[in-house]
Amino acid sequence: MAALSPMNLNTIDTDFQVDKLTYEIFSILENKFLFGYTDTENPKNSLPNQAQFQSKDIKSAKHAAGKVRILCIDGAGATDGILAAKSLANLESCLKRKSGNPNAHVSSFFDAVAGSGVGGVLAALLFTRGKDGLPMFTADEAVKFLIDNRRKISHRSGILRRVLRPETKSEKLFRKTFGESTLKDTLKPVLIPCYDLVTRSPFVFSRADALEIDGYDFKMRDVCAATSADPAFAGPIEMKSIDGKTKILAVDGGVAMNNPTATAVTHVLNNKNEFPFCNGVSDLLVLSLGNGDSDFNAVKSPSGFVRIAGEGASDMVDQAVSMAFGEYRVSNYVRIQSNGVMSKANQGKKAKTGSDLLAVSEEMLAQKNVESVLFKGRKIVENTNLDKLELFGGELIKEQERRKTSILPTVVLKNASPSPRTSSATTLSTSSSSS
Repeated sequence: MAALSPMNLNTIDTDFQVDKLTYEIFSILENKFLFGYTDTENPKNSLPNQAQFQSKDIKSAKHAAGKVRILCIDGAGATDGILAAKSLANLESCLKRKSGNPNAHVSSFFDAVAGSGVGGVLAALLFTRGKDGLPMFTADEAVKFLIDNRRKISHRSGILRRVLRPETKSEKLFRKTFGESTLKDTLKPVLIPCYDLVTRSPFVFSRADALEIDGYDFKMRDVCAATSADPAFAGPIEMKSIDGKTKILAVDGGVAMNNPTATAVTHVLNNKNEFPFCNGVSDLLVLSLGNGDSDFNAVKSPSGFVRIAGEGASDMVDQAVSMAFGEYRVSNYVRIQSNGVMSKANQGKKAKTGSDLLAVSEEMLAQKNVESVLFKGRKIVENTNLDKLELFGGELIKEQERRKTSILPTVVLKNASPSPRTSSATTLSTSSSSS
């Protein structure tokens, strides 16, 4: 998408009034067709509650149950994922400071995560369980991992690579990093998309599916290789589930779902087993992380055009999700992304090293935040991206503290069942997601 220029900033109207009837119609359409749920105040239009709670119980209890916290991470963007990783490093530092726990992890303060492309790799690093029961990586370690290995993750291979199909550098890296861990070994619900060339449709790797059906459990190393597979250079990744029954030919998740926010929100709102009291956007806290917009004029390769298309789709998803949140757009949904206005030192500069990308990412975080406005496009607000992360961290802490005294479970996480399974009714364990 085109960057916002200084001229644009001065012409954006920050004060707007939306006709009430138009707004209500738009909200209904978004609720019905974007996220797949309907007005919870009308029992005839509500989805059936699979957790066996009656609708009247939900109405009286949903506020007491709190908010489900969702983290969403875009594909590579202009910073190869480093903007999102640095955003999470700053957020984790904020959470440690505000919670008083020097060992706090990002995964402890979110109930679900979705990541596409390198964003999926980042989600896997932060939410896969390590040998000590804690996440494999802290946010700072994840930043270093992406900087040190970005060439391997976005490895460009020649014709021999595509014909002979040896294991790529990225596949070797993921094998060494994740070992035999599978989707079942993640700490929270995880959603990581790719594009399946066999069915010509998106395929979403899901912890919930992996726990219910053996045929949807995949090794994390394969998941990361699939979601980051460059279709123009590395070619597709041929992979199969743990039991060998599900086979896909996967390429980069950014091809169809560079911004996974709508997918994550839809999953949570329709997953009544794990999120029994979540019935609308007012019951959500969503953090969506972009990775900067690439320079369209500098794109010369097929892979570059795929990336640009993915970034444009990301902005469209941001617009749709922001509109769907309506009056909760500012309080319950935060999008961190470059506003396109760079300093003279970095304007037009092509970052070649990890250090360059880190410097550019830090400048993007210091920029004023961009918000989508109902029927008005985008506007620049007074708070910086760092300010937004700090404020959102405070909301995460409040929700964490609220759960300590709540008698209602905000999240009812699924546990793995012994294989083979005879049904999709997996074991449930009540959890307030405080660990």
